[in-house]
Order: sequence, then C-alpha cells, then structure tokens
Amino acid sequence: MNKPVTISTGFSACPHDCPSTCALDVEIVEDGTIGRLRGAKENTYTDGVICEKVARYAERLYHPNRLLKPQKRAGAKGDGEWQDVGWDDALDEIANEFIKAEQTHGSETVWPYFYAGTMGLVQRDSIHRLRHAKRYSGQYDTICVNMAFSGFHAGTGAMRGVDPREMAQSDCIVIWGTNAAATQVNVMTHAQKARRNRGAKLVVIDVYKNATMKSADLGLILNPGTDGALACAVLHILFRDGFADRAYMDRYTDDPAGLEAHLADKTPQWAAEITGLSVEQITEFTHLIGKTPRTYLRLGYGFTRSRNGAINMHAALSVAAVLGCWQHQGGGAFHSNADIYQLDQGEIKGLEHLDPDIRQLDQSRIGAILVGEEDALNGGPPVTALLVQNTNPACVAPEQRKVISGLKRDDLFVAVHEQFMTETAKLADIVLPATMFLEHDDIYRGGGHQHILLGPKQVDGPPLCRSNHFIIEELANRLGVGDQAGFGKTENHLIDQMLKSSGRGSLEEITNERWVDCQVPFEEAHYLNGFAHPDRKFHFRVDWSKVAWNRPHESMGLQGPVNDAPQFPDHWTVIEEATPRHPFRMTTSPARTFLNSTFNRTPGSLKREGRPEVL
Repeated sequence: MNKPVTISTGFSACPHDCPSTCALDVEIVEDGTIGRLRGAKENTYTDGVICEKVARYAERLYHPNRLLKPQKRAGAKGDGEWQDVGWDDALDEIANEFIKAEQTHGSETVWPYFYAGTMGLVQRDSIHRLRHAKRYSGQYDTICVNMAFSGFHAGTGAMRGVDPREMAQSDCIVIWGTNAAATQVNVMTHAQKARRNRGAKLVVIDVYKNATMKSADLGLILNPGTDGALACAVLHILFRDGFADRAYMDRYTDDPAGLEAHLADKTPQWAAEITGLSVEQITEFTHLIGKTPRTYLRLGYGFTRSRNGAINMHAALSVAAVLGCWQHQGGGAFHSNADIYQLDQGEIKGLEHLDPDIRQLDQSRIGAILVGEEDALNGGPPVTALLVQNTNPACVAPEQRKVISGLKRDDLFVAVHEQFMTETAKLADIVLPATMFLEHDDIYRGGGHQHILLGPKQVDGPPLCRSNHFIIEELANRLGVGDQAGFGKTENHLIDQMLKSSGRGSLEEITNERWVDCQVPFEEAHYLNGFAHPDRKFHFRVDWSKVAWNRPHESMGLQGPVNDAPQFPDHWTVIEEATPRHPFRMTTSPARTFLNSTFNRTPGSLKREGRPEVL
C-alpha cells in the first residue's frame, strides 16, 4: 500500500497542555487529511520537539469510535440506549430544558461546566460569555493551578519568572515536582542543551523514580507533601554553611533575619525524618546548588497535589532568593508566565455581563454539588441543568461516586459536547459531537513559555461535528441573548479584536508570523528592578489570608485553615500522614501516553501503556 503523499504543511498549536502549548507543523496529505504532526523548529521554545501522543494525533482525529452525530438518550441514564437527533432539535431541547430549569429555580440552577480539554482562548472560554449573559452559576477553577500559583505569587507578587529558554545557559537545573520527560518534553530539550554544552548538572525532586529522574545526575525521592521540609533544611544549610547571599537578601527580600531565626531548628536531621531522605542526600543537594550561581529552579504542578502545596511552593521558591541566583543568566526560578500576556478577553468571556453577586461553584466539588450538599451549593438553588464542555468529570473529578450518583439524578438535565462517548457522556441526556483542534480556528498562550500561538483550522471535520464556539452562539440565540455584546462574531473576529485591544498586533500579523514572543526583559523576568509586591521585596514572611490567589476562596466563603498557615517556609502538617496501618499515600502521577482521560483510546497509547497500573 503506497504511503500518502504530503501536499502541504500547515501550522497550529497543541491545545492540550498549557505549560508546553507546542508550536506545530502539520502535514496535510493528498486526500485532504492530516498526516504527522511535528514541533516547529522555528519556535525557540518548542524547538522542533513534541510529545509522541500529539505527533500521532491522526490516530485520534480519525478514530473509528469518534462521535459523529448528535444523540439523545432513549432509555435510563447510563444504560447505553441512544437515538439519533438532528442538530436543530438537539439544541432546541437543550435551550428548552435550561429555560424550564430557570423558571423553576432561578438562573443559578444552570451550571456551564468546563475545563481544559482544549486550552484555546476562544473555544475554551466562550462558555463564560453564555454564563454571564444568562446569569448562570459561575465556576471556581480548583482542579489544577491554585496551590502552585498561590505559593509562587506569595513570594514574588507576580506569575512570571526566568525565561525557560535560559535553562540552556544554566550550570545546574533543578526540576522539582514535575515529570518533564512525560508531560513537558520541551523542558528536557533546554535542560539537555545545558548538559551537553556546559556540563550542567540535572537534579530531579519527586515522589517516585520517574522517567525524568532516571536521566538525572542527582535524584531525590521524598515522601508526598513534604517538599516544604526539604526546602527548609536546604535553606538551613545555605545559611549555616555560608552559601546564603546576604547582600542580595538585604536588597531584595523582606525579612532575611527573621527567616534565618525561624530556620534554626529546621536541620537536615529534622527534615530527614519527615521527607524520607538522608542527611547526606539533603546536604549533597544543598552544597551543589550553593556552589552554583547559575542554578535554575523549574518548579512544577506537583505542588498543586497536596493541601500544603502553596506553602511547599513558596518554600522551594525561597531557595532561589536565599541563593541570590536570580541575579545571573540561567539562574532563578520559574513556574508559569501567566502574567506576561495581558490579553483582553473581555469580549470572548462576556465580562461586560459579569455580575459578581452570582454564586461561584467549586469545580472540584461537582460531586457534592450534584448530590445537593448544602455547603457545596454556596447558598443557592440545586443544580438541575448542566452543559459540559472540554472535560470528563465522571472520570477525573474528586469523589467519583458522588459525581456519578449526581449525574444519574432524574431531575438533572445534562448536555455533553464531546469528541468521544466518555464516562460523562454516557450519563447525559443529549450528546453533541465536537470538532478537534485542527478542525476549527483558535488561539493559545503558553504558561510554560512566552508565546501566543495561532491555531487556524487546517482541515474540515466530520460533517456533523461542531465547535464549542458554534454551540455557545446557537444556544445564545435560542436563549434570547444572541444580540448582546460579544455574540454574533466569528472566532477570527474575536481573535483579531483580542489581539488589537491587548496591543499584541492583529490576526493578519499573527497569521504571517504564527506566534508572538511576549517575553519580558531580562531585568523584569529576574526581578532585578524589584519584586512585584508594593514594597518591591521578595516575601519570606507571608500573610496567607492576603495572598491574591486566595481571594476567590474568601469570596466563596469556603472554610479552611488558611489563617493557621505558617508565616515563614515550613512543613505544614495538613496532609494525610503515613501510619503503620496506612503506610502509603496515593499519588495520581501522569502517564506518558495518556492525558487524564484523553488519548486513552488511541492505538499508540494503548500499545505503549495498555492501562493504568499501581506502582
């Protein structure tokens, strides 16, 4: 059988992983379908490298089990009986059910529920435009970034850090709390440049010997949730053994003397008992970075997976401030560049219609919300209508039994817009078939780098598949808000207006260039003009009740021990501690060829990994 001939090369950006958001070259073959995807070599972060699962995306695009037409439940929820339905009839029924629910319980009874199946700023975030225009319940996003962002922001005052491309100029790279070889392959690209060209050392800190650690010069396997204890012992040794940059701290930090006093009893022996590491391991790591001014701390999303994650992130971040490595090219710390883009998404999200008094519902508590737990409903009515896009809560949300029980409620109407018949879709009343990212227009930004990337449509999707933007527009028309601001616009119009109003060029310009490099100047990325707090200092001492990223908790009235959090870096014992009866803690570490419940049907992923297993 002859191999299809590539007739052109298009371009796009990976929609699945916000830290990487790889720039893509897309093969389009002679029959008008997609061939292989490759990393764009011209993009200085992607640098020609992408993960294997996206490289073979055609497996997913043309999978025989892909949803291809709207379907309506014909039997009991979850029994697998469906009947075909036309698009107009399906959308009419969804709108009618939303209107009925609103008439009975008020607008907040409808909950548009979404997450990161696509990271596109139009296709992902347009759901907010409908939410705000109709005064539906809000969503507080708690699944991913909150702990890590809070901890980083507490120290620096902003979500930005050293250009990740600077890892190539580092002499020591510390990958802490992320399995980059599996989930952020571009981190490894730039780290390997430093190892190859400078003889840089690679240190990996994680809770098991993952693929990244297997390639490291030094690997530290610590007990889950004990990163703060390790960081404190490292800080203790840096002060004790003369590696702390006191001149830097006097100029750039808020209370180095208070920190040093606080750390007096945070010895390596103390940390060894908590972390499971040896005193020798902790000392070896500390002396390595203490003697290496160009040390780069790449702090990952593993910090979000523990209740004390914000404190742990802040403690690890404080290592860079005590070392003073922010001063050097290839030195400093990085987690996300979320703050550098300053994109005006007001029209996309319909922020003109945002009412701050509408209740917010915690996406992680969807189970408790759907089974009617009063505290989870946050003072509002029961949720009796759901629109689900870009996520599979029956599989990935906490308290799975509650989620499934809630989705099965007879008085809950559920519409799911999906690419496959997921666990959530199987429990829906109506399932709508969705396009994939190469079949619609969108735009992306990279949290783990510095680029805004265009993702234009490359091929036609299946005849009856529709984009997220299409669904939102059609429902808005049926629900009586289609004439309000932000509606009635194409994806490309919204992209063009967002870029222009943000001072980031135009659709025409980004179409020609493919991406916009938004990297801030060296002095700003390294905070050499001062940190982003009003006093221009890095904060060792933190009032956690005032950390910006915690404010949504306060507005929601969530109860928590935030006021009991330690002011200085510490090990905060609010996690499940190991006991003789329960000696292990479950950590849902990422697979290499699956992404939550995405890619779990493609032949390449199944062949390599088969199924999830417990180590």
